[in-house]
Amino acid sequence: MKDMIKRLMLVLVVFLGLQVPSVKAAEHYVIATDTTFAPFEFQDSSGNYVGIDMDLLAAIAEAEGFTYEIKPLGFAAAVQALESDQVDGAIAGMTITDARKASFDFSDNYYESGLQFAVAADSKITDLEGLRGKKIAVKTGTAGADLANKLKDDYNFTVVTFKDSANMYEDVLTGNSDATIEDAPVIAYAIKNGNLRLKLIGEKLETSQTGFAVKKGKNAELLAAFNRGLASLKSSGKYQSILDKYIGEDAEASAQNSFFGQLAENGPALLSGLGTTLWIALISVALALILGIILGLLRVQANPWLSGIAAVYVDLMRGVPLIVLSFFIYFGIPQMTGVRFSSAVAGITTLSLNAAAYVAEIVRGGIQAIDKGQMEASRSLGLSYGKTMQKIILPQAIKLMIPSFINQFVITLKDTSILSVIGLVELTQTGSVIIARTYQSGSMWLIVGLMYLIVITALTRLSKRLEGGK
Repeated sequence: MKDMIKRLMLVLVVFLGLQVPSVKAAEHYVIATDTTFAPFEFQDSSGNYVGIDMDLLAAIAEAEGFTYEIKPLGFAAAVQALESDQVDGAIAGMTITDARKASFDFSDNYYESGLQFAVAADSKITDLEGLRGKKIAVKTGTAGADLANKLKDDYNFTVVTFKDSANMYEDVLTGNSDATIEDAPVIAYAIKNGNLRLKLIGEKLETSQTGFAVKKGKNAELLAAFNRGLASLKSSGKYQSILDKYIGEDAEASAQNSFFGQLAENGPALLSGLGTTLWIALISVALALILGIILGLLRVQANPWLSGIAAVYVDLMRGVPLIVLSFFIYFGIPQMTGVRFSSAVAGITTLSLNAAAYVAEIVRGGIQAIDKGQMEASRSLGLSYGKTMQKIILPQAIKLMIPSFINQFVITLKDTSILSVIGLVELTQTGSVIIARTYQSGSMWLIVGLMYLIVITALTRLSKRLEGGK
């Protein structure tokens, strides 16, 4: 009887547990953001993403009881990720426009701003009229880019696009462009914190509202939670505290701007980026070797169908730009199938598929470099084709291939920099996000270049040693 009661109680507990959970599991979301849009989002010296957007999102998530993962992709890539269902929402200082409302649902306005032109500090241009016939630097996909393109016919602008704000400002500072246009507080922050020799000119244009975005018709509960949390922050005063932290009179400015100061402050982040570059390249080349060797062996087959399939693959992969392939894998496939990939998986897949085509040609060339007479002699002695390849041809061919394989690793190592477009934070992207905080592009790109040079020089020397060089 006692056993029966225990069983009934167990069934009752399980039933109640299934029907009326005492605590609802917190929702978890993936949120895309920009990488270089201070003071809204940027990476601090510890490698953490901070800024108005980041602090607002953290405070709202805490208040509303949901968790989230940030995916720093860059503005244009963040928009594409939201469109392709790779992420649940996007917070990137995004201006609310009618065009964007066609694709996205926006939160309540959390920051009101206006666009403003900026020129070099020693420029004689003082207003919009002075920009007639000039070259204007803009950031891809932004409201500033839209306005510049809208005005270019009336003012005879030449519009030049960049993927991040730091490069856009640098183009003006070097004199390649005459002006840039961006949200006024963003430029003001860059001038103050990066010691940029720029100045704002004219009046603010097209006052705009900024919002958190989700794909149209999706994640309504996330949008509602954001709006509730935002209203709560405004009423409590925490919202204003966050704004004051970054754009108030007492907001802190960046410190280290010298070469050695940059190296000391950002060394851990740069080494982490280098580590990511190396392991992504290693895994990609390892997978490319497996696929490439198979394709290379098919390329030397007498069967025209087998060799033809391999040849088509090689031509296809060598003919498609790497950046297009990465966009297709990371954005295109999820949009068509609903299957999401992490930036690391998409990056490794991209590099592996691309490098396999070149490995296949290395294998084909190595095999064909062996005297055909050896194959004929082996076959005449009664060895099968497979045994001849395994015991005689491939051992000699591999010795010829090894230096080329190392060279392919070097190429793949450099190709990892392209993957920053899908949000992979490798060495080049690490440099970009540091520049977004410090605006010291000269010293930072010198450091990044030296790090690449050291690694690639070591690999090149290894390749020469294997070839018998000194």
